[in-house]
Amino acid sequence: MKNILKLIRVQNVLFIALIQLLVYCGIILPTLQSYSLPNTINPLTLVAMIMATALIAAGGYVINDYFDIKIDRINKPNAVVINKTIDKDTAMKIYQCLTLFGVIFGIYAAIRLSSWTLGLIYIIVPGILWFYSAAYKRQLIIGNVMVAFSSALVPLIPFFAIQQVLRDYWGNAIYNTPIIKTLLTFTIAISVFAFIWTIIREIIKDIQDEEGDREYECHTIPVVIGEKLTKIIVATLIVLSCVALIIVSRYAQVGTNTTITLKYAIWSVVVPSICLIAILMSNSCKAAKNASIMCKFIMLLAILYCIAYNISMYTQYDTVAILGIFKLA
Repeated sequence: MKNILKLIRVQNVLFIALIQLLVYCGIILPTLQSYSLPNTINPLTLVAMIMATALIAAGGYVINDYFDIKIDRINKPNAVVINKTIDKDTAMKIYQCLTLFGVIFGIYAAIRLSSWTLGLIYIIVPGILWFYSAAYKRQLIIGNVMVAFSSALVPLIPFFAIQQVLRDYWGNAIYNTPIIKTLLTFTIAISVFAFIWTIIREIIKDIQDEEGDREYECHTIPVVIGEKLTKIIVATLIVLSCVALIIVSRYAQVGTNTTITLKYAIWSVVVPSICLIAILMSNSCKAAKNASIMCKFIMLLAILYCIAYNISMYTQYDTVAILGIFKLA
């Protein structure tokens, strides 16, 4: 079991589930309550939706390791699981089970919500992850964009779900209100942030894995243009994402205390991002590894922005937030 949990990157899978839970409880619920709307996603449907996302992501990690056995033996020999503690056939069966149950849960949620959009997402994303791991991961930029696109869909899924719930209850009249626009603004902002930072982390991982990627002729950005220029690109992306976050925190709030969200954005994301750039640009042999760890930490702090948003919407925090999930009708 320990090896299986290691194979599926259980900490990453739990983080993905946390993203959807926080987007729903920290952004969607308080926004709906600010407009006095009682509409919520059925708890069973919500659980199925999060389970589907988590299982498909877990399957993606398994198939990624399945196709990267030789490269991983060079880049991270101590982290290799397949053909070391779990054979390839077993790994493939694990992937198939995780993906199958993920798609089943996803289609169940889509049917309960009558959402074709969600149904397509849960069918298409496993294919994207397969082709990414099998071929496109080794292509210049394409692989980074594919995995970033999949990550960007994670916070958008709760929005697609609640949009369908609102449309079923209120009809097209809901689009004559600012509710959908408000929800879309913040979920899109989180989605874009997830897209950019996934690309940042993927490029940092490519810097880490440059030796093995060169050995097996992978056309990653560091292999093609060199490590120095790659670091400059990463630093530029970090700066742009921080500027965008500050703008959203300062000017895009609706009915919130912008001081709370702005301070959170600066101290929890911008300041650590400056440290990340300093770590990345250092000449330390462990610069890329330390930068990758720092990147994960910043992404965790960034998704906790949902709680800061929640607090900014309510003076009595215990009315929603994480505990809000237990109050759903």
